[in-house]
Amino acid sequence: MKPKELHYTMPAEWTTHERTFISWPVQASMVYPEDHAVVTKGYADLAKAIAEFEPVTVIVNPEDAEQVKALFEEPNVEFLTIPHNDAWFRDNGPTFLLNEAQEIAAVNWKFNAWGGKYAPWDLDDQVAPQILEHHRVKRFDAPLVMEGGSIHVDGEGTLLTTEECLLNTNRNPELSREQIEEHVKSFVNVEKIIWLNKGLDGDETDGHVDNIACFAAPGKVIIQVCNDPEDANYAITQENLQILREATDAKGRAFEIIQIEQPPLTFFEDQRLTLSYLNFYFVNGGIILPIFGGTAEETDRKAEQVLSAAFPDRRIRTINGMSIIKEGGNVHCTTQQMPASK
Repeated sequence: MKPKELHYTMPAEWTTHERTFISWPVQASMVYPEDHAVVTKGYADLAKAIAEFEPVTVIVNPEDAEQVKALFEEPNVEFLTIPHNDAWFRDNGPTFLLNEAQEIAAVNWKFNAWGGKYAPWDLDDQVAPQILEHHRVKRFDAPLVMEGGSIHVDGEGTLLTTEECLLNTNRNPELSREQIEEHVKSFVNVEKIIWLNKGLDGDETDGHVDNIACFAAPGKVIIQVCNDPEDANYAITQENLQILREATDAKGRAFEIIQIEQPPLTFFEDQRLTLSYLNFYFVNGGIILPIFGGTAEETDRKAEQVLSAAFPDRRIRTINGMSIIKEGGNVHCTTQQMPASK
């Protein structure tokens, strides 16, 4: 039986966490392996920031375990030795579920490294089952290639995603839109999917929604917008705004929409960096927000103000978003929450 039939549901990210998982970077798989020291410092800073709010489990390769452990003194950071290829745990990790009795389970999606972009990925595809076995969590194997960064839920039956990613032929070419939608609804137990069109310009994940929009609460969505008509993100974000303005959620509510201005256009060599404040992460009592400095200082400040106003009861903990962005992702991409359960 599938999760929906057993009344398991993916909870919203802002619900209480038992812990956060991250995977430690693997130099051999990095786009810029010469940046390994900078990237690992970024991951260490992130883990320590999250540990200010809740326990953290770092997934580490066996050969790196002792060296990584030596970087931490925090009592609520622990380590789990599991071989892996890459360090974007949001995308290859499990998606956790809860039922009405607050018992935990999880979806094990198929993983193919964002449409086969980064080989090998065989170890990453096996991480989620090992996590679930270690924590003795009931597992549902989904017949669908999917990454956690491609979906957001409101916990009340509505899911946000993009057509660019979920319908991309490099994921599930044998499945129709209707079949993909039915699988998603069955495995995370939602009633309605809001299909945005595209993700941010230059995003090599093929448009993950966690860079462009997320739920702030049921009936409330935050979206990153571009105000420069000459920027490719202008048409993309304006179209997504219009979709949200015309949409209703599973309960029939129109959305309250909160806008965050995107950081300035930034390149490394000839590659646009996918800078996004929407790649923030909810933690217990707080939010971990990537900021970018330099020409982005003004938009950094605005983003922090917007989130502070939207979440007055949460501490906004900023972190250097430039340390890992050249590798293709940021805070939300590296993390996966395990909800508190019975």
